[in-house]
Amino acid sequence: MARLVAVIPAYEPDERMIDTVKSVSEHGFDVVLVDDGSGSEYAELFKQASEYARVISYPENHGKGYALKTAFEFILESYGCDCTVVTLDSDGQHRAEDALRCCEESQRLDGELVIGSRSQSSASPLRSRFGNSVTRKVFKLVTGCSIYDTQSGLRAFSGEYLNRLLDISGDRYEFEMNVLMELSRDKTPMHEIPIETIYIDGNSGSHFNPIKDSAVIYKEILKFSASSFTGFLVDYAMYSLLVALIGTNLIFVANILARVVSASVNFTINKRLVFKSEESLAKSAVKYFALAAVILALNTALLWLLTSVILINVYIAKIFVELILFVFSWLVQRRVVFARKGETHEQI
Repeated sequence: MARLVAVIPAYEPDERMIDTVKSVSEHGFDVVLVDDGSGSEYAELFKQASEYARVISYPENHGKGYALKTAFEFILESYGCDCTVVTLDSDGQHRAEDALRCCEESQRLDGELVIGSRSQSSASPLRSRFGNSVTRKVFKLVTGCSIYDTQSGLRAFSGEYLNRLLDISGDRYEFEMNVLMELSRDKTPMHEIPIETIYIDGNSGSHFNPIKDSAVIYKEILKFSASSFTGFLVDYAMYSLLVALIGTNLIFVANILARVVSASVNFTINKRLVFKSEESLAKSAVKYFALAAVILALNTALLWLLTSVILINVYIAKIFVELILFVFSWLVQRRVVFARKGETHEQI
């Protein structure tokens, strides 16, 4: 078995940190404990922990992501890539036995990322159930990957991944979600194994905010929404102007012309700012405008149905149609038009 290195970030810990570090050390791990700017009042705890771990400290709190990256850099300098790394929390939520199982599974899978997955039940704290439930659904929507416990801090992987992880943005809790987002887009295999679910005092010691710290996975959708809303404003303004100029008898002509203008604006924003696609302009444009043609056909058909059959006001009908096609457009652009090279979206 390759060298096992455990990374434990800690911010304002309690006595449970000592028990965690000791137990992990006794299970054969070299432990790297990071004091993420906890302050002088916690110095004695870290001094006690230094009996079982290499303690890295710095004066100001920077966040969990920063602490993890600090440890990763230390591991590369001290051990190189020839090791299996596991990250776990300092508050007693992760057992050393489960950390060892994750490492063994990672090694069995040639160093692939293994996530210790906690089952959620009515006994779990409400904010944990809520955060995990919402996050896993949105994560699946964004990436196409099914991960049950997206918020688990217990993850094992080969030291070969360390340089890749250091390139991923985020200094606080968003780093762990960014890792999943980036690796899913890189087509990196990720696996989950069940671990014991431990919540102490209703998870009151956690510094995780289920709304603020999960927002990273909504950022891409929000950027797309802003881009789509900009395109919609252009489209709706052109549509309304043309209807006013040529009359309601030619609303389909107005709709087509408005879509051509707004699609050009939307393509430029999405390629450069939302999905940051590196594919050639020509290839992206061909796929995008093929999608735009399909959406235009659906848009026109739905608009006809609402205005000519159901007899809805032409302006209200336009808004309904745009809302209906929004999710369809986002999914196709995310997974086909601006997908990274080699990216697939099979379930894990």
